[in-house]
Amino acid sequence: MSSTSTKFSTLPAKDKAAILSITGLAVLVRLYKIWEPSSVVFDEVHFGGFASKYIKGRYFMDVHPPLAKLLITLAGYLAGYDGNFDFKDIGKDYIEDGVPYVAMRLLPATLGVLVIPLAFLTLKAYGCTTMTASLGSLLVLFENALTTQSRFILLDSPLVFFTALTAYAWANFQNQPAFQSSWYWYLFLTGLSLGATVSVKWVGLFTIAWVGVTTISGLWHLLGDLSVTPKQYAKHFFWRAVFLIGVPVTFYMLMFGIHFICLVNPGDGDGFMSSEFQATLNNKKMADTPADVAFGSQITIRHWNTQGGYLHSHDHLYPGGSKQQQVTLYPHKDDNNIWLVENITESEVEPRDLAPVYLKDGDIIRLHHVKTSRRLHSHDVRPPVTEADWQNEVSAYGYKGFDGDANDNFRIEILESKSKPGKAQQHVRAIDTKFRVIHTVTGCVLFSHKIKLPSWGYEQQEVTCSKQSTLPNSIWYIEYNEHPLLPEDAEKVNYPKVGFFKKFAELQKVMWDTNAGLIAAHNWDSRPPAWPYLRRGINFWIKDHRQVYLIGNIFTWWFSTASIVIYVLFKITTILRWQRGYSDYSLASVQAFSNKVGTNVVAWALHYFPFYLMKRQLFLHHYLPALYFSILAVAISWDVLCKNVLKYKAISTLATIGLLVTAVYIFVTLSPLAYAEQWTKDQCENARFLKHWDFDCNTFPNDISGYDASSLTNVSSVQASIVGESSSDSSFQSTEEVLPRDEL
Repeated sequence: MSSTSTKFSTLPAKDKAAILSITGLAVLVRLYKIWEPSSVVFDEVHFGGFASKYIKGRYFMDVHPPLAKLLITLAGYLAGYDGNFDFKDIGKDYIEDGVPYVAMRLLPATLGVLVIPLAFLTLKAYGCTTMTASLGSLLVLFENALTTQSRFILLDSPLVFFTALTAYAWANFQNQPAFQSSWYWYLFLTGLSLGATVSVKWVGLFTIAWVGVTTISGLWHLLGDLSVTPKQYAKHFFWRAVFLIGVPVTFYMLMFGIHFICLVNPGDGDGFMSSEFQATLNNKKMADTPADVAFGSQITIRHWNTQGGYLHSHDHLYPGGSKQQQVTLYPHKDDNNIWLVENITESEVEPRDLAPVYLKDGDIIRLHHVKTSRRLHSHDVRPPVTEADWQNEVSAYGYKGFDGDANDNFRIEILESKSKPGKAQQHVRAIDTKFRVIHTVTGCVLFSHKIKLPSWGYEQQEVTCSKQSTLPNSIWYIEYNEHPLLPEDAEKVNYPKVGFFKKFAELQKVMWDTNAGLIAAHNWDSRPPAWPYLRRGINFWIKDHRQVYLIGNIFTWWFSTASIVIYVLFKITTILRWQRGYSDYSLASVQAFSNKVGTNVVAWALHYFPFYLMKRQLFLHHYLPALYFSILAVAISWDVLCKNVLKYKAISTLATIGLLVTAVYIFVTLSPLAYAEQWTKDQCENARFLKHWDFDCNTFPNDISGYDASSLTNVSSVQASIVGESSSDSSFQSTEEVLPRDEL
């Protein structure tokens, strides 16, 4: 590579004219009718909804890092969005509610436009001619999937932009003389771009892996360069570590710092987090509570392992089993969470002139539900959902004046290993003591897990009494404690303060676990083997005889896939020939093809093959970063071909034009699916280049006259299974599995 920088200001006039023309065309293509459709499209359900929660400061849980969501929120906020639109359903109208959705869509669309000049500049950094750099950037421009994805409030356009920015900065860094100002600048920009990429989606880890692999390769070659002194080598190593590790990590953590600053109020995602984490949110900050728990205390009991919430009961009965009052876990503070601790030998609260009797290990208690005057109860009846023989139902049973029965009796077992050392291991103390609650008659243990009750139980978490309980799911502790005999100056406790680093670490684990749990079947998922040849797309939106369907430009996809295959065959052949004594690598053209195309093939592979290891839901849009690198590989391969095989400029120019005409033809043919434009059924069928493509041509009328307003029938099939429902008869789903809502 030449020792040059491909900043716009350093380009020759011809390149400046080319990049300005292509960027202007990109503005027209990517922003064309961006206000259509004027209703919620696909995962705008989630990412528009997250913008509302950011503005309201309501804590939510998402499997993706915050950068792109914060940028979308900022765009909406600057345009006057107040956060009151709920984005609940695909097809819900924006205009009626005055949502500045165009401004919010402009953020990913603008980043999508900027990918095109970045592709041009990156290819110039690889030494491509203006013609082949233009070819590569135009193939990116006229790519239907990239166009569709960049027109809506989605994360993949920001992801591709920051990936492209990383590729641009890294290619330029490798062109610079060591330790010059431009060398430091491009190394810093690479690290900053890596941090931004992984702060949009964890797919950015693949980009980090690519830069890491090429960095290790570069350092290995430097080690063999005898002109590089040990001191210089150490300097190379140090600055790469600072900018390629320190900068991305710092940027990534900074985004979560902003995330925590914005989300200060309870929301539908706080149930995922620990009690300590939740206590940092407004209205969930708990006042100091008396430490020592005694018979006669009114308490709230919290599950330790699942973050499902408080032991809860309400005046509704199980529809089956004993048909007694439901007992559940509920994540929000509520009067129905309060229980009175009764001593079975003295069910009344102690007289005020007596000292409180502290609750100790082995004590037998009854838990009296204050709101409904029923007691916690278990018996040899199967639970409503988990109908295993080793699980018993837990209910609330009794009435005012009823003394209870033996099935109300539970024994406290303090877990010293889980409790705070000292007093909390000797008798029950709020927050600090962890304990099990054992049913004295059956020997089963009060238990909860992440199983939810049906709608009759308000989708709250199931509570059972288990004879084979795992320890984590049978651990409880007391959060709130009140006793009439405790003096005002009694010792009080609270959750320990949680700093940024602990909150950050906890959220990473929750994101990881939640992401890994997205394994439910989805109508529009696809697996990695189908992506390179464009087996199927994703249905985004259908309404009023129009459709948005994510599908790629089949010419660009197949051409780029073919270039990868050709490169692999080339490498195998040259390695075999090298083993037989041939000196192919002495040719500059072979070196250029091997190195320049090779680095992008490695990037493609690292953005593609890791998905084979994932069991979670996957979709075509997960392939888009890999597609970008494969298009760069196509353009560089074409550049080498034009310079060394198609040596006559007229021939190479005509061939390049032919490629572009084909790509543009496919793009235009499929463009109604990107722009939600009017189409006929026959036009739709003619655009089905592969018979197994599954966009629905029956959506469209037989003739354009079918769009006459007087005869238009609103056929919105979009209202089906949004926010993660997996109904098999629905034509639509959002790609992210639903997260628990307020009714938990």
